[in-house]
Amino acid sequence: MPESGTVFVVDDDASVRKALGRLLEAAGFEVEKFETAEQFLARKEFSGLGCVIVDLRLPGLDGLGLQRKLRDARAELPVVFLSGHANVPTSVEGMKGGAIDFLTKPVDEQALLAAVTEALDHHHRVLEQSRLVRSFAEHLAQLTPREFEVLREVITGRLNKQIAARLGIAEKTVKVHRGRVMMKLEVSSVAELVRLCSAGGVKPASRAGNGAREQPLVD
Repeated sequence: MPESGTVFVVDDDASVRKALGRLLEAAGFEVEKFETAEQFLARKEFSGLGCVIVDLRLPGLDGLGLQRKLRDARAELPVVFLSGHANVPTSVEGMKGGAIDFLTKPVDEQALLAAVTEALDHHHRVLEQSRLVRSFAEHLAQLTPREFEVLREVITGRLNKQIAARLGIAEKTVKVHRGRVMMKLEVSSVAELVRLCSAGGVKPASRAGNGAREQPLVD
């Protein structure tokens, strides 16, 4: 379980905001409360661990609209919907949009806390993945063009001999470049290298026949 995060409560009902604030603070979470989606969106950018509990019906921008705004802004904060007016179509839309849960008022306290815990666990994983991708990009920048070319060949699963034939270099040279790639990217296996490249957007070299050449490229 990650460290306690911040829960943003967006609800136009003051009594609901107060009750949720007390419940969440008693459970050890930091809480920020907002009456409207617009007030929440006007908050300075948040880069920590958190999630949003938002009422479906709000004056101005509604809960689904807030979810779309967050998604369009590539904000990774998970959303938990809380509403007294939920129906199947809106629930489906919210869940398709990536909502962690869709709870109805009056909400069961344990169900809400479970949803918040799940949302924070999810956000923790997202933040960790983002950190790994940023770190990978920094390490990737240390590769020479030839090392990057060898990297793209390696993640296709080709053997050193095959890579050497495709690139027109000695097999011994491929081994040297391959070793430097693994060292600079701080990985110990090809499987780990493939996972990092997939997450970091580095595509394997084409499967064209021997002798095919490509310019190094990060897609």
